[in-house]
Amino acid sequence: MRRTPVRGRLLWVVPLLLLAACTAGPDDDGDDAPGPGPAPTRAPGERWQPKPGTGWQWQLTGKLDTSVDAAVYDVDGFTTSKEQVAGLKEDGREVICYLSTGAWEDFRPDAGDFPKDMLGKGNGWDGERWLDIRRLTELEPLIAKRFDMCRDKGFDAVEPDNMDGYRNTSGFPLTADDQLRYNRLIAKLAHDRGLAVGLKNDLDQIPQLVGDFDFAVNEQCAQYAECERLTPFVAAGKAVFHVEYELPLGRFCARSKELGLSSLQKKYELDAWRKAC
Repeated sequence: MRRTPVRGRLLWVVPLLLLAACTAGPDDDGDDAPGPGPAPTRAPGERWQPKPGTGWQWQLTGKLDTSVDAAVYDVDGFTTSKEQVAGLKEDGREVICYLSTGAWEDFRPDAGDFPKDMLGKGNGWDGERWLDIRRLTELEPLIAKRFDMCRDKGFDAVEPDNMDGYRNTSGFPLTADDQLRYNRLIAKLAHDRGLAVGLKNDLDQIPQLVGDFDFAVNEQCAQYAECERLTPFVAAGKAVFHVEYELPLGRFCARSKELGLSSLQKKYELDAWRKAC
């Protein structure tokens, strides 16, 4: 994860924030197609599979703005209510449940359920520490409970964050194989509940994991000249939901469209504001 460490505490105070809706209108000047339409229908047991180029909105802080013209909403799984999810779905949106699965957050209601010796070094965000993902037996029921929450609230998919601990100073001797085993467990837990699941960042393991995940979520691949590495998802007919924080649209949209990415410019705090390619 490359973003400035502001997200954790902002999520804690979401109920206190009364930010005005700020996405539709003059700040949202992209063409962002396709937008929401009739509520999608799927056969029983059929999992959602977003296609390349699907328009999206990513909002993790502030008062949820449901007016954005986007087919997909990616929102916080804990702070978004079942009623809000239902409202978005009634408007024809697919809804993704954002959760951290690779790092512990001290502001979550289940924070006390994680053994203290499973918590590693800080990941650069206030109140967050890397998890020892080698401890699959203990982690599986904890993450399964979170995915149950997403399913029961009516979400269509999950976005599991912090999925590349092995590439960071986690406090544990994590290996690439450890990460593959854990990421595949995460995908299985989602699929067992009928939820689609996205691979968050973890570019190095895309070749091994593209078959296990239904879409990808990426931060700043244009800034770091990495977007071509997401091509296996697009080639497989799977959406890549991409965001840049520091680059203006003119620096990445043309290439994003060539590559089939669903690209946004967002602020680091991931409030409602956005500009779409």
